[in-house]
Amino acid sequence: MRLRLASYNIQKAVGQDLRRDPARVLAAISELDADVVVIQEADKRLGVRPTALPRFLIEQQTDLVPADVAEADGSLGWHGNAVLVRKGLRVQRTARLPLPGLEPRGAVLVRVLPPGDGDDPAGITVIGAHLGLLRSWRRRQARALGDHALRDDGPGTVIAGDFNEWSMRKGLGPLCADFHLVTPGRTYPSLRPIGSLDRAALGSGLRLIGAGVAAGALARVASDHRPIWLDIERVTRPL
Repeated sequence: MRLRLASYNIQKAVGQDLRRDPARVLAAISELDADVVVIQEADKRLGVRPTALPRFLIEQQTDLVPADVAEADGSLGWHGNAVLVRKGLRVQRTARLPLPGLEPRGAVLVRVLPPGDGDDPAGITVIGAHLGLLRSWRRRQARALGDHALRDDGPGTVIAGDFNEWSMRKGLGPLCADFHLVTPGRTYPSLRPIGSLDRAALGSGLRLIGAGVAAGALARVASDHRPIWLDIERVTRPL
């Protein structure tokens, strides 16, 4: 199975011009032409945590559908993490993964299969996460994510999201032991990015074909992060 995965911190659909514009965010997502999109800050934090991306707009503007990871009816995700999947791909299962932290944090898991019937060993497990601001807690969260993945389908798992880590050498060590860390490029702040905060970690059963950072006009203004993309493939023998 081969797919394009994207990750995007949409800052609750508030752009660099301080306008909340979900249609603009969805236009930026459509430009990625991704099969699976993991989103951070997909929901507002107050009250019932309503989604920043109305479901009817997702239906109108994209070829994607939300995976069932939300805990509340009006939300798109859990702890702000949501996953959109291209129509036609099958979602075998979903899960919400609690993470340690001083502030509430959690990740979401979606197992994606190619079109067809029955189970498929070539499926890919996608975990979307938004790690904490403090490195000591990021390390614990990274370790928890790795443990979750290894108990599930470690070789066929990709973990992606806003890792909130500025250093290229520190902070994410707990993931590097069992996963290949991918840093597509600088993503934050979106107008003139200097930090590579948005990354992914690939299990040994996944091959990286290509990766990059969106650089178009929409990607520069729709949020304070630029989205990343990765083309990955499930392989029969772990790398």
